[in-house]
Amino acid sequence: MRRRQKKHSLNVFTKFFLLIIVSFFSIWGFGFYLFVNEIPRSEFDMNLVKKADGIVVLTGGAGRLELGLSLLISGKAKKLLISGVDIDIDKRKLLKKQQIDILKIDCCVILGHKANNTFGNAMETARWMASEGFSSIHIVTANYHLPRSLLEFDRVLPNMKLFSHVVHPEKVHLNEWWRWPGTIRLLLAEYNKYLVTKLRILLISN
Repeated sequence: MRRRQKKHSLNVFTKFFLLIIVSFFSIWGFGFYLFVNEIPRSEFDMNLVKKADGIVVLTGGAGRLELGLSLLISGKAKKLLISGVDIDIDKRKLLKKQQIDILKIDCCVILGHKANNTFGNAMETARWMASEGFSSIHIVTANYHLPRSLLEFDRVLPNMKLFSHVVHPEKVHLNEWWRWPGTIRLLLAEYNKYLVTKLRILLISN
């Protein structure tokens, strides 16, 4: 009789454990679906861009600096911060690669060397905006990186106007993403980082 009771208890425990596992992955999977659909797909249109005090480019991918510089040259902001730049990078050499008139924008481009992740980007930008007296900013990053970036920036700049603009990396295939192993791995990694960031912010807030 006791063996039957123990066996029954184990079966109940196993079913309960499996239910928790299935529920967890169901919620996680639905969240991933929502996350992927939140990633911007639309192409950049300069005509729709409003003016702001500053621009911040979050380094880490092709096309970001070019987009940030195009916003600056088009008069959409007064200054541009490139956040997360390696300490050995020379600004003039960096701008020279873009084939633009360095003299026109050299005074308005600032390199930020203190950030080594998205949280650091947000903190570096917040300090820069405070020193400049800015209250609005364009955030430039990759499309898949935007949701996590906005989490960080919304937290450290709660009373600022934030305008986001994204580049669309060629190797990130958002249409039918499930057919591209590289894109799947990138999106899964970014989603998990997004969840960790959200959890950290919730814990800090409470």
